[in-house]
Amino acid sequence: MRDERQEKTVSEETITLYEAIGGDETVKALCRRFYELMDTLPEAARCRAVHPPDLSGSEEKFYDYLTGYLGGPPIYMEKRGHPMLRRRHFVAEIGPVERDEWLLCFRRAMDETIANEKLRDIIWEPVVRLAHHMQNKE
Repeated sequence: MRDERQEKTVSEETITLYEAIGGDETVKALCRRFYELMDTLPEAARCRAVHPPDLSGSEEKFYDYLTGYLGGPPIYMEKRGHPMLRRRHFVAEIGPVERDEWLLCFRRAMDETIANEKLRDIIWEPVVRLAHHMQNKE
């Protein structure tokens, strides 16, 4: 007699970061808090300045992107195609200050919205690499 519990595949036992952090509710809260911080923190003023006056479109795009990036539904791809993030951000001058201010807002938002420290650590390093990749000026 076989033990059906042992026959589960890895994919049946694996959950995405999206699911692990709390799914749609958490991603929405993270994006909302990220843009609230960017809009209000004096130490994020240079990052804020490269964004449009109304952040609602930026927040929506970030939510769509982050949802798929974390393993949720590929909303961004369905709406806009391949992210091509660096190319889409060439319109904004992103130097070390803007990059670091963006990371400050993301880190604080993540710390406030994702309860599990280990999950935050898993997300953080690739986000830092991505932020450095987005930099397009010295």
